[in-house]
Amino acid sequence: MKTMVVTGASDGIGAEVARQLARQHGRGLALVLAARSAAKLNEVALQCASHGCDTLVVRTDVSDEEACRHLIEATVARFGRLDVLINNAGMSAHALFEDVADNDLHWYEDLMRINLWGSVWCTHAALPHLKATQGSIVAVSSLAGLVGVPGRTAYSASKFAMTGFFEALRAELRHSGVSVTTAYPGVVATDIRARGYNAQGKAAGRSGLKEDKAMTVEECARLILRGLARRDREVVMSLQGKLGRWLKLLAPGLVEKMALKALHDDVRPGH
Repeated sequence: MKTMVVTGASDGIGAEVARQLARQHGRGLALVLAARSAAKLNEVALQCASHGCDTLVVRTDVSDEEACRHLIEATVARFGRLDVLINNAGMSAHALFEDVADNDLHWYEDLMRINLWGSVWCTHAALPHLKATQGSIVAVSSLAGLVGVPGRTAYSASKFAMTGFFEALRAELRHSGVSVTTAYPGVVATDIRARGYNAQGKAAGRSGLKEDKAMTVEECARLILRGLARRDREVVMSLQGKLGRWLKLLAPGLVEKMALKALHDDVRPGH
């Protein structure tokens, strides 16, 4: 029986990843679900268990190092092994840098602890067990971790940091048998941007991006799991994302214009 951990599994992409894993593997899967809301996790666990898989809910705040290490310890204590770690937990943010007051910059650090350090701490604790099973690591980054997005300086910084960390780790693990897949979703139809930080470090309450062409959460999860199954290095999910990373090298000014057009008019710089 394979054992897989999914962080940020209470809703959105993480919950859908868990449900699709349960449908795919059924009784052959031990699924560990981690997030801050135990109530929501229990709902997802019931949905997954209906497909026959064994589930474990571990309430986890990934911004806390000890909580991350406890998650992995609880997984191995219960199931005796770890085959896959999916680092999905994350927080969004949207604010023009000039609008952030001096005493509000603390949330930039908070965001980094969630988006970068949570993945680092979980991965560090999991690595010996993943090497033993020649397992897999998935890091759910963002297109904002490939191309800097205006109004998302904090978020882009945290996701660029994830990209760099897992790229370097992939090279380090090249001969270990452990695969590292980094996924780069674009705009996905979830509530993550509305719940993310605004300039004051409060819940934004709305998205600063145009979402009329948002990818469904089901498609996003499917692409992540396809990348996991194939042990792909990267999963860039949209044509816009694939074009953007190459245009960034050839025509960086054009990429900046494209990024600005993705913002709502009332949150663009100069409006």
